[in-house]
Amino acid sequence: MPGFELFGAEERKEVQDVLDNGVLMRYGFDPMRNGHHKALELEQNLAKRMNTQYAQVVSSGTSALTVALACAEIGAGDEVIMPTFTFVASFEAILSVGAVPVLCDIDDTLTLDPEAVEKAISPKTKAIMPVHMCGSMADLAALKAIAQKHNLILLEDACQAIGGTYDGKPLGSYGDLGCFSFDFVKMVTCGEGGGIITNSEKFADRAHMYHDHGHDHVGNDRGAESHPFLGYNFRISELNAAVGIAQLRKLDHILEVQEKHYTILRNALSEIPEVTFRKVPETGVESYAFLNIFLPTEDLARKAHKALGNHGVDACFYWFDNNWHYYRKWEHLLEAKSLSKFSEEIRTGLQKNNRTFEASDAWMSRTVSCLIKLNWSESEVNERASKMTEAIKSIL
Repeated sequence: MPGFELFGAEERKEVQDVLDNGVLMRYGFDPMRNGHHKALELEQNLAKRMNTQYAQVVSSGTSALTVALACAEIGAGDEVIMPTFTFVASFEAILSVGAVPVLCDIDDTLTLDPEAVEKAISPKTKAIMPVHMCGSMADLAALKAIAQKHNLILLEDACQAIGGTYDGKPLGSYGDLGCFSFDFVKMVTCGEGGGIITNSEKFADRAHMYHDHGHDHVGNDRGAESHPFLGYNFRISELNAAVGIAQLRKLDHILEVQEKHYTILRNALSEIPEVTFRKVPETGVESYAFLNIFLPTEDLARKAHKALGNHGVDACFYWFDNNWHYYRKWEHLLEAKSLSKFSEEIRTGLQKNNRTFEASDAWMSRTVSCLIKLNWSESEVNERASKMTEAIKSIL
């Protein structure tokens, strides 16, 4: 999965362009750039690859979500429905604009359950945020229908699933807005960075201003630009964007390698009747970033995860006990632990999350996920498949 596995001469060339002209900042200093505008080039390439009209690159996946929420005018007291299984950045972004994250159960896609989403909608709901965890997606058609029925924003957090598709469309492009992370362990890395895609001219116009202190970017004198509304600093540097340009060119190759490795491992584990696999919605094609399996019970899943480690199979995760990706360990959210004071609207709204999520627990307690790496040789993948099969059979 990680793009840094393929870091090489292409990335160094793009970075050297920036070092040679000496302009590390995204905006201004045009006479010095020698024609190099790396952030702008990455945006153009991202929009083209994702078949969208617009793209905005920013400093991280978290800032991408934050900017997207702000562009959709989501703020004080508004509720955003999000899954119990994601990275903490999802709710951090929601809180950062003054809105309330409302946790919602997942199903066997390991993403939002549309039936649970429908039940979670309140008069304060303004957006649905499916998170395409571990390379695959929610039932987006169902979620889009719900969003349209209730006049809600559909914001795709595709930070872990760049390159996957749904109904023939790149993940991130199906909803009103889509967000990516380009951090160091993502399929496409900038070191640190993120991206927003949309087909909405309104959202795109807001994004380029909001992420840069509200600058309208009109004219050639940055100090004379106007500020139609408040913004913040979520800019990406030219150095980070330069890395992303080279990385994005490799996406199709990354997907091809991941699918190959994923398929070998899945075919091997398919021989074990007790192992089943995460559901990929009809018309969906995952990015093959992770192989996600279900064991019959929580006890067997725990034993399988331990056995995999004992058999030398690394990079396997039991998310049910994870501090960062599953709601059970998010006491800082559930107990509203913050250095800055939350508004009363947020403190009251967060109380909705102080409950159990039995449906989510039923799936996550039985799930083991294994990262798909790019640099495995064919013999290493086959050896890994044998070790995984041996490990899981040993606990059944």
